Amino acid sequence: MTGRRRTRSTVLPTITNRPVRASARGAAALVACASLVAGCGVIPGTTGGSGDDTITVMTWAPENTKSTNKPGMPALAQAYARWINAHGGLGGRKLKVLTCNDHNDSVAAAACADRAIEENVVAVVGSYSQYGDSFLPSLEGAGIPYIGGYGITNAEFTSPLSYPVNGGQPTLLAGLGRELARTCGPVALVRPDSIAGDELPPLLNSGLRAGKHPSAGDQLADEDATEYGSQSERALRYSTTGLTERGCVVPALGDRTTTFMDSFRRSREDYTDVRTATVFGSVDQTVINANGGASSPYEGSYITGWYPVASDARWDPMKKVISEQAFGDNRIDPADAGVQTTWIAYTVFKKVVESLGDNAVTADSVRGALNKGLKVSTGGLTPTLQWKFQDVLASVGYPRLVNRKVSLQVVREGRLVAARKNFIDVTRTLQSAELN
Repeated sequence: MTGRRRTRSTVLPTITNRPVRASARGAAALVACASLVAGCGVIPGTTGGSGDDTITVMTWAPENTKSTNKPGMPALAQAYARWINAHGGLGGRKLKVLTCNDHNDSVAAAACADRAIEENVVAVVGSYSQYGDSFLPSLEGAGIPYIGGYGITNAEFTSPLSYPVNGGQPTLLAGLGRELARTCGPVALVRPDSIAGDELPPLLNSGLRAGKHPSAGDQLADEDATEYGSQSERALRYSTTGLTERGCVVPALGDRTTTFMDSFRRSREDYTDVRTATVFGSVDQTVINANGGASSPYEGSYITGWYPVASDARWDPMKKVISEQAFGDNRIDPADAGVQTTWIAYTVFKKVVESLGDNAVTADSVRGALNKGLKVSTGGLTPTLQWKFQDVLASVGYPRLVNRKVSLQVVREGRLVAARKNFIDVTRTLQSAELN
């Protein structure tokens, strides 16, 4: 499509009190440092046996950008480290968390990976970036595992050194499509005009087709726009064309979903038979409150998520850590999917370190524990997690997608509540999808 914006500015990442130097790696270097080797003579993040009892990891996410921002993820990671260290560390070892701002930029994301290698981290944990293709090759070359990424790109579900804790956009959109096929007439998807956005329509359509529903209308939008009046009008017209059942509009614009809804509310006055639905990460309780609570356009909307609702008691341990170590830090919202993913990622990392006992904690040993079939319980926040070389969705391009369950939530009287008691398994939906 002509006129599509794919260029990105060159922005170097911000990392705590350290200058940033981006290093160049050619294809030959990546071949020389194969993904199963711990990095060309350097053992990243070596601890134990070396006299250094500190375990160093990194968490990165975009902050202070014009599109999606996730400052709560590195903030929670640092709070978690303070809490762990206040309670004796990880098996007596101090946990050190480095943070990096990827600026929603491919060059900056790659430079964050460069810094992780330079700092000899044992893992990158609980992070967000749209540019997996930019940073994962560097981590693979150094043998550094990527644990619990947000799941925003396909690369996180294909890299052998990625260990995702949720099903990313594939499961959310497939689950949402399956539900909307039961309850909606025409469905309009409003999504970013970006590389990551290009992956969304086939996923939503896989769920719609599973319910014998026509594919959604694909509406493109700038991810950093300040208003979405024209996109709202187009989506509303599409969702009411030949209306026999109530049409649905699905905004999937990340942090810009609230901006879209401001425009949508004004445009919707002449379209009373249209409802909205979306995925968690685009909408949470804070967004619903900001849009009017029970009088918001989200009232009655279905929202698919990876985890239980934020009010569920299974989140109490995370909330306790926030209360003890980050009270008053408004960057950390316990209802934010990024914060929740970071908590689960560090839960996984803690279990990995515990499984190593008194052995050295290195990138190689962390990766080895995960590759040997370690099973990790997350207290019911996810199914038991276990990573294999290829999981059951390898045939449709997701060999590392091990958590194929989503929660269905609904907005009732302005509150986001569970629409069903149990998780929904979308394995069959994705297996039958035509995603390529």
